[in-house]
Amino acid sequence: MQIITNNELETKQLAVKIAGYLKPSMTILLEGQLGAGKTAFTKGIAKGLGIQRIIKSPTYTLIREYTEGRLPLYHMDLYRLEHAENEDLGLEEYFYGKGVSVVEWGSFMKEELPKDYLMIRFNVLNDSGKRELIIEAHGEPYQEILKELKQ
Repeated sequence: MQIITNNELETKQLAVKIAGYLKPSMTILLEGQLGAGKTAFTKGIAKGLGIQRIIKSPTYTLIREYTEGRLPLYHMDLYRLEHAENEDLGLEEYFYGKGVSVVEWGSFMKEELPKDYLMIRFNVLNDSGKRELIIEAHGEPYQEILKELKQ
């Protein structure tokens, strides 16, 4: 599925909508160049889950946990692990836990990822904030989310 957002606000609004369909142990993978809107999207997911805290990129900490919403949010940024050896980071505790995992740069640790997930690829269309989001569902629960988004 392809969705065009015209600015950061629309990107966040889409994320809020998606958050309404999320359940425990769901994973969203975000891919796109630096500054493409991945963290802005995560802020929308947090808002949709009822999380009031300021969402910051976990670039240097790898994982930030936000537990005060409808579901806990585990925001991961695996960019710094691009050249890491196959280390066991214990990510499965997050992926199969009670919350929702949003993973930026998940392609750097493919072997650690669950087999079912929602993939969102961000493409910058211009400097005014316009983005193309390509959304792919991997697994039945995520197919249901795509069906809801198409309505």
